[in-house]
Amino acid sequence: MKKGIILVAMLAAMSVVAYAQPRAIGANLGYDAGFSYQHGFGESNMLDVNAYIPLVDWGVGGSVTYDWIDPFGATVPWNHRGEWHWYMGVGAGGGIYGFNKPSWFVGAVGHFGIEYDFWFPLQLSLDWRPNVGVWRNSADDAYGFNLKGLYHGISLGVRYKF
Repeated sequence: MKKGIILVAMLAAMSVVAYAQPRAIGANLGYDAGFSYQHGFGESNMLDVNAYIPLVDWGVGGSVTYDWIDPFGATVPWNHRGEWHWYMGVGAGGGIYGFNKPSWFVGAVGHFGIEYDFWFPLQLSLDWRPNVGVWRNSADDAYGFNLKGLYHGISLGVRYKF
């Protein structure tokens, strides 16, 4: 009984802490069109989760990065009504492309960006998510370095903050 009460208290405390953190949900548009979710951990860290589909080929991909907001204590000095922030992070990503003989890729993901948080719950961002890793082309059974991942991750983001 005592363990049950402690477990319920811990779960309640964790849910309150998770709910109290800033979050944002929205879309990214660039080479890919994607869904974006950000979950803040205090004022200086966030988890960024993205799922996307390419606009020029059939496929699906995703990435998860842990980001530092305004790292090294460097902030953007101009804050009129909203706030400017920049961030950088690392994580992992992967995806599948093609229809008949799908190709796949997997690798490490970097995340670099700048965002403007309006005084109302809207956030605009410019992101770059280079994906460095390996790919496999099923059509000719070849492996290689994912060079496309260096430029496919450039996107504009629009998110609702809550």
